[in-house]
Amino acid sequence: MDNALNELFDAIGKDYAAWRSRGDYGSENDYGEMVDNLHVEEGRKYLKVVKKLGSQECVWGFIVKKDDNKFRAGDILKAASWAAPARNQARGNVIEGDFSWVRWTGPEYL
Repeated sequence: MDNALNELFDAIGKDYAAWRSRGDYGSENDYGEMVDNLHVEEGRKYLKVVKKLGSQECVWGFIVKKDDNKFRAGDILKAASWAAPARNQARGNVIEGDFSWVRWTGPEYL
């Protein structure tokens, strides 16, 4: 799971750097700054991916830790709030390794 999280952070950082480079605000440090400001908080059922921009923290998304009746381990869910995921549908799976759907703002909408 650690390797999958590193790949997820890499995809988030690359998307952020690509977004910033579209305007006049991009810099060489964009990728590293985003990756350095991502961390995981472990809960009972989910890993919460948190990003910090400036002095604010927000939830990027949630990762299911163990299979349950609706989702598989590694499934990524959008955040419904700071403490809970939206359990309508998985946006992807970190273990499968396809991160084309990842945006720096969070998992894509359905």
